[in-house]
Amino acid sequence: MKFLDLAKVYIRSGGGGAGCVSFRREKFVEYGGPDGGDGGNGGDVWAEAVDGLNTLIDFRYQQHFFAKSGQHGMGSQMTGKSGSDIVLRVPVGTEILEEDEDTVIADLTEVGQRVLLARGGNGGWGNLHFKTSTNRAPRNANPGQPGVERTIWLRLKLIADGGLVGLPNAGKSTFLSTVSNARPKIADYPFTTLHPNLGVVGIDGHEFVMADIPGLIEGASEGRGLGDQFLGHVERSNVLLHLIDGTSEDVAADARTILTELEAYSPVLMDKPRVTVLNKIDALDEDTIAERHAALEAEIGGKVRLMSSVAQQGVQEVLRALWAEVEPSRRPVDEGDDAPWQP
Repeated sequence: MKFLDLAKVYIRSGGGGAGCVSFRREKFVEYGGPDGGDGGNGGDVWAEAVDGLNTLIDFRYQQHFFAKSGQHGMGSQMTGKSGSDIVLRVPVGTEILEEDEDTVIADLTEVGQRVLLARGGNGGWGNLHFKTSTNRAPRNANPGQPGVERTIWLRLKLIADGGLVGLPNAGKSTFLSTVSNARPKIADYPFTTLHPNLGVVGIDGHEFVMADIPGLIEGASEGRGLGDQFLGHVERSNVLLHLIDGTSEDVAADARTILTELEAYSPVLMDKPRVTVLNKIDALDEDTIAERHAALEAEIGGKVRLMSSVAQQGVQEVLRALWAEVEPSRRPVDEGDDAPWQP
């Protein structure tokens, strides 16, 4: 199944049915009077977050969603049938944006969450509604209200507890395949990963979700490489795992490149907790490891962990560091003084 995280969709709610102009005509009924029924209401357009989806690929093949219009009213005071609703089923984590791709209409972050995108038009009144003591045979009825037509964008941001960032070939996909059942493509050339991957990671009896995104390069915020189009998928993460290739000649410059691109994309990402790891230490001798470890800590001004996904060195320590940042989000919220009073 292909991965798609941005889709343009055209929607239109149903129009209301027109009211009916009708008069009762029956044998033995001398004064029948008006009996025109109302038109039915038009169908609404909804969006709902459902479980089991992790891509917007369905909206690649269908972009137009039109709800049914209401039927017109009929004689004998019969109201027209209302139009059926349309429901856009989207993955959890989908943002719904206006046509300008900037204004957020809704952010669906929980299964079952629904939002009304376009309300159907009301049905028109039949001539029965216009009968008065002075106008006993009205010959007018209301037309139904038209539906609402609009263009929206669907943008998916995967919901994961941790996000993997780093330069191409830093070992992100190898790490994800080592600690989870995910099987991303792994090869010895840059940009092996072309779309985000999710994996469920277990450590000390706990589980959390990691997201691996395509590697960043210098100038990604300006569109170089795959650009920063996938950084939105780690925006919701509680912690970022920054992997740095230990076999690089200048690990400090590599770390600086990623941090610069994160800052250019969003201050939110820079404010997130980060676990920085010098990866691929199995390919280095002890002196080189010590030298590059010290240079990296001096560059970021914090602790740097050592790891090799292939040799299974330091992997458990890194996972425990990630879980330490994820765990607070799993604790139940303490209601404290704001809890409602109960007898």
